[in-house]
Amino acid sequence: MSYSVNTNAGAFVALQNLHKTNKMLGEVQTRINTGLKVSSAKDDAATFAIAQNLRADVSGLSAVKGSLARASSSLDVAIAAAEAVSDLLIQMKEKAVAAKDSGLDTASRAALSQDFAQLRDQISSIIENAEFNGVNAVKSGGRSISAITDPSGDKNLAISAQDLSLGGSNVSLSATQVIDSQGAASVAVDQIAAAIDSVNSVLSQFGAGAKRIAIQKSFVAKLSDTIEVGIGNLVDADLAKEAANLQALQVKQQLGLQALSIANQSPSSILSLFR
Repeated sequence: MSYSVNTNAGAFVALQNLHKTNKMLGEVQTRINTGLKVSSAKDDAATFAIAQNLRADVSGLSAVKGSLARASSSLDVAIAAAEAVSDLLIQMKEKAVAAKDSGLDTASRAALSQDFAQLRDQISSIIENAEFNGVNAVKSGGRSISAITDPSGDKNLAISAQDLSLGGSNVSLSATQVIDSQGAASVAVDQIAAAIDSVNSVLSQFGAGAKRIAIQKSFVAKLSDTIEVGIGNLVDADLAKEAANLQALQVKQQLGLQALSIANQSPSSILSLFR
């Protein structure tokens, strides 16, 4: 072994090893602090890119959840309106059937007609106010209810609007219809019976749409959770393993410092050659 005061090879080796240990220690501390084994492209470019793409999908699915929630609320309002119209039609049928009675006096028929008109006008009020987030799916010219179903927003789910307004395709009763005569009452009974069937059909369509939205919401939630787990499998650190590595590297760092200290003392041994 040669002795030199200009070059301390042992110190260089010890310093290199200490730098390596410090680097590894820094990486372990970063994993513990972030909980991630891949927190940036510098750690693993390919895995980081895959994780970022998956995070983008999760973000898109979050927008899908919001869209489905809005569609669900709009449909709930439409269903509530259709159910209310159905209930009102049943009450109107009772009034109309009563007004068909040939033995009814004029005053009683007029009273029934007034009640009928109040129920009729209530239908119009309900239809006009059955709106959520700017969507009314039960009025004349109403908007269909739709929601995006995929992270890219290219696919959607739609429930067609249904006209439940007076004089419309489902409720043929006019906005001025009365039952002030036996003949008018008879006509109204037939119209109401047809309207009840139509409204029940609309309720069936809305109910099927609501079930479809609920299924889609459940699927999107599960898909989002599954992708989140997948991201975790790719980038999450094993903290138990990292804790063990931290302890080992801390000991290795201390030993490296001692080794460097010993190596730095080597040149002083040359002095003994000149005594």
